[in-house]
Formats: sequence, C-alpha cells, structure tokens
Amino acid sequence: MDIRVAAYAVVVDDAHRVLLAHWNEGRRAAWTMPGGGLEPGEDPEQAARREVWEETGYKVEILELLGIHSRVIPPSRRIAEDATDPLHALRIVYRARVTGGRLRNEVDGSTDRAEWFPLGSVTTLQRVKLVDIALGMAGAV
Repeated sequence: MDIRVAAYAVVVDDAHRVLLAHWNEGRRAAWTMPGGGLEPGEDPEQAARREVWEETGYKVEILELLGIHSRVIPPSRRIAEDATDPLHALRIVYRARVTGGRLRNEVDGSTDRAEWFPLGSVTTLQRVKLVDIALGMAGAV
C-alpha cells in the first residue's frame, strides 16, 4: 500500500467567503481546499503555508489543527492509471488566516485557479469531498 500525507488550510474571511483552489489533475477537474503533499521531512504546518502560497498567492498564518482525515483509495480509483496498490491518504487540515500576498493563479501546477466563494454557494460547486470534510471540521457548514 502506498501512503500520501498532505496538509490543507481552511481559510474563511470576514465576509464569510472560503478560499478554494481549482484542481485539474486526474479524471475530473473540481474545486478543493488549498494544500497538498508534504515534501520529505517537511513540517505539516509549513507544508500547508507553502501550498496555500503556491496555489493562491496568499501568505497565511496557521491558527489551529482542525483534524486529520484518513482515506484508503483502491487502485481503480487512483489518479495514476498504472497504480496496482491502494493509496492511504492522510489529510491534515488546519484553520488559517491570510496575512499577506494577493490572489493569483498557480502556473504549471496541480491547480489552475484560486477564488473566494461565499460559504453558502459551496454546495453548488463541482468539488472534491475534502471540501465538505474540511468545512465540517471547521464548523463552517
């Protein structure tokens, strides 16, 4: 079994908007929480800050750990079409707030856009399950 550890940030502003990144890898494009895989030896909080910066252009402060979501993905549902083993995905979710930067899109990455959405409109978006899971951890749904 393969394992992937990733860190994500739930960023909600004073206008009750959530920051999402548009994921473009795999079988379908969808909105997701900004975040991604840890580099070898990288601290999860640092990974969340780095990923938010790469995907959205914002610098963030990590405020608190919201939870860890564990999911085993069978080989047939993995992004890599040649995968023969299941993937154990551990997703560390933090609450964060913007401290600097400005909104921009990632270039040549796993996401291609970043946008703010009113919390009430998230259910109308094409999104990955992690969005609902993370917003639930944050008490934002």
